Amino acid sequence: MFSSNKNIDIIMPNFNKEKYIGKAIQSVLKQSYKNWKLFIIDDNSSDNSREVILNYKKDKRIKFFFLKKNKGPSYCRNLAIKKSKSKFVAFLDSDDYWMTNKLKTQIKYMIKNKYSFTFTDYVPILYYKNIKKLKKTIITSKLNFENFINNSSINTSTMILERKYIKGVKFRNLKLMEDYIYKCELMKKTKIPFVKFPKATAIYRIINKSRSSKKLINIVNLWRLNKKYNKLSFFKNLISIFFISLNSIKKYGLK
Repeated sequence: MFSSNKNIDIIMPNFNKEKYIGKAIQSVLKQSYKNWKLFIIDDNSSDNSREVILNYKKDKRIKFFFLKKNKGPSYCRNLAIKKSKSKFVAFLDSDDYWMTNKLKTQIKYMIKNKYSFTFTDYVPILYYKNIKKLKKTIITSKLNFENFINNSSINTSTMILERKYIKGVKFRNLKLMEDYIYKCELMKKTKIPFVKFPKATAIYRIINKSRSSKKLINIVNLWRLNKKYNKLSFFKNLISIFFISLNSIKKYGLK
């Protein structure tokens, strides 16, 4: 029988997301599953993020740290993972937010089926000239390294991972796509596939000028990272870029 006594640590890096981080924190507070701790690492934001975060200082489940220098999202996630202790680790970017039953239903699914790495579908929202809500993603039910490099659709804000299997794998200090390489290296090291919990649990914001909106830069960067870290041949790299780009168009359109 499912018990809600499993601790979950939630990792939230933040840099200059004062407009959105309050919604992200609120989506954690509203979770039907209450046995969690939220680790917020603010990456020396220059906006009013600090003030927004400190509004939640009375909740002892929320741990926050303010860096004196900008270190990047990889450093923030690695630091939060190091400070956290729970059996399960979840991720939520500060400009995304969760549905109310995300933790309860996804953890129950993991425990019942003995899955160590899970992800879910999500609903993308484009923030360009107008706000446009897109269709829910329909991602394949299981991803290992071989098919993930052709379908990098696992959104970090939907992942829950069992801690004992992520030891020794850190987010690399990269300017772009550090989460893609982290997932690749996790799959290669553990040989454990990521399994989809079959419900959408997150809203994913694609903000103008955000890292995820720089399509051409991402393609060039993907080629370089695939070659350096995934050791893909020229032909496999072409296939990877083609299918990842195609999946991106299917999910988000040509914008």
